[in-house]
Amino acid sequence: MGRYKTKDIDRLVQRLDTLRIADVDTSNLEQTSAAPRQPFRFFDLPSELRLRVYELLLVFPKTLDLDPSNTRTIGPSLRLFHVSRRMHDEASRVFYSMNTFRVFPIHGKFINKKHPLLAWIPRKYKAHITRLELRLGPGFTRPPKGWVVDSRHGFGAMTRVHKLAVFVEIDPESDEVLHGYCVGTSFYTEYCVGLLRALLAQVPSIATVEFDAYPSVSKGSPLLKGLVDETKLNQKRIAWGPERGWDMIVDGDLAGVLGRMGL
Repeated sequence: MGRYKTKDIDRLVQRLDTLRIADVDTSNLEQTSAAPRQPFRFFDLPSELRLRVYELLLVFPKTLDLDPSNTRTIGPSLRLFHVSRRMHDEASRVFYSMNTFRVFPIHGKFINKKHPLLAWIPRKYKAHITRLELRLGPGFTRPPKGWVVDSRHGFGAMTRVHKLAVFVEIDPESDEVLHGYCVGTSFYTEYCVGLLRALLAQVPSIATVEFDAYPSVSKGSPLLKGLVDETKLNQKRIAWGPERGWDMIVDGDLAGVLGRMGL
């Protein structure tokens, strides 16, 4: 659960801890306990309220990926899928359409796995996915063999994906200290640009590519520049993520146009 949910639970527990038995009105306790408890009719709620409940339980702040912690952080919420057919349909639509899914695994336990998370998702759910993330940097000395854009992912079924987030953890070409760890100076840049090119070709519905990076990666680094150029070549909208505050900076090309217009 998110931090805000944990705070709400802690607040409720604190209230229960301070509640004294003497404060409870027991005059009607026998009558109340004898009355049968009626089940809560969840589907009588308006669809907007049901959607809000699903969002609170099934939308996570982190990108979803193969990770050992999934069994305790994500798994419990997915029990909603087993309540009924109707709840399964409504909840699964929210889960897959409102979360971001990572294209290639980065956790040390799964980074070399042949099949990424997307390969395990049934085709009927892939049709609901709207956001993907490509994280670059892990394994830069020797890219994992499984990091290949091919039919295993089932991109053909992901017709609603409109946003691809690209996060750059490290750019070996811009750091001379790292040159000795790579096959060639520009090898990793060309490798990552190739991944992006293949993704945009496999998922033509992507309209926006959002870039972000760690502080060690500058906006003009060779890797980031190569990725941006490839995005422009594919005529996709470029956005900047919140990690570095780049989303508050006007793109250089746009700034030039506004300057020539006197704005």
